[in-house]
Amino acid sequence: MPSIKLLSAGAIQKMATDFAADFERQTGNKVELNFATAGVVRDRIAGGEAADIVISSQSAIEELQKSGKLADGVTNLAETATGLFNRAGDPKPDISTPDKFKAAILAAPTFAYSDPAGGGTGGRLFVAVLNRLGVKDEIDRKTVFGKRGVEVVAHVLENRAELGTTFISEIVPHAGVQVIGDLPGDLRDVNGYAAAVPNNASRVEEARAFIALMASPAGRSRWTAAGLNPLF
Repeated sequence: MPSIKLLSAGAIQKMATDFAADFERQTGNKVELNFATAGVVRDRIAGGEAADIVISSQSAIEELQKSGKLADGVTNLAETATGLFNRAGDPKPDISTPDKFKAAILAAPTFAYSDPAGGGTGGRLFVAVLNRLGVKDEIDRKTVFGKRGVEVVAHVLENRAELGTTFISEIVPHAGVQVIGDLPGDLRDVNGYAAAVPNNASRVEEARAFIALMASPAGRSRWTAAGLNPLF
């Protein structure tokens, strides 16, 4: 049986992988998983790459919908906040206020976040935070960049960076790191994700069934446990 091609942003990687396994068990349909940054996902679909399901940031999905690349109907899935994290068992700095957050990231000898040039939503959002705090140049001088959140986590896990930031949904699946907390006060940012069926999908019925499985009310607790707030 032909596989269903899923092209997804990395912030939803764990949930897409878990639900793909469920879908394969329940229906016998194999799901071909492809992950990239939200911007790359948008650009690949906009460029005409064939896929049966696309999951990206709500803003990217809206762009694709406006440009006529998607079939009718968009399903909002979940949102996740940007979080600061370090290795499991390390002391957690106090980041309860914007000033304390600023002091914590300045005190860290090394740092990691996703390269905004790579199309990652988290990196672009965090650059805005650094600019607001007036510390972007200082932080960037000691930053090890990752192409996606999974690489940012790897930098911290493998001791290339002491602190890192990415979406909490990309931190939670890894036992070797711990969430210190959301960005505090008016620095807090949240990004939502949605799913749709591209116009060039070859297995539309199966794609819609997979999206319906992901957005089933019975699975809401699974999203929450993965560091995501369901939007359905």
